[in-house]
Amino acid sequence: MPANPAAVPVAITTADGGETIDLGPARIRILEDGSTTGHRLGMAEITIAPHTDGPPQHRHARHDEGFYIVSGTAVFTVGEDRHRATAGTLVMVPPGAPHTFANPGDEPLVMVNTFTPDLYVQYFRDLRKMMESTGAPLSPDATATVMSSYATETATDYA
Repeated sequence: MPANPAAVPVAITTADGGETIDLGPARIRILEDGSTTGHRLGMAEITIAPHTDGPPQHRHARHDEGFYIVSGTAVFTVGEDRHRATAGTLVMVPPGAPHTFANPGDEPLVMVNTFTPDLYVQYFRDLRKMMESTGAPLSPDATATVMSSYATETATDYA
């Protein structure tokens, strides 16, 4: 511990703070991009519009991913199994576990998403850059291409 504990930098992201990434039916607000945690942890708030599918089913090779449901209901598909996750539910996905999620409900879905390490924060920025450069919504193929840059493969790659 440093001689002066007050000198240790602390990051505070207010309710209207953070970097916002608009991906059409999904909005990501980066709460921690890894710069405060030595890149051990990244964290985002994800809001998904009603009746919206998530990304193609995929698995990560190099990071754990957590989802805490703040409001709404998510449906997680893990391999062949489907799980309903309501407010207050935590879903932890270790490396190698195939997964995806969707918001089949009539209300927005809000989740706090963690990445350990912070590898996937840049993935969202890359998706935004792709959408801005093409002027088109994301396709599953385009999403899979960006995923592959972050040690992530889609179900079509490992089926």
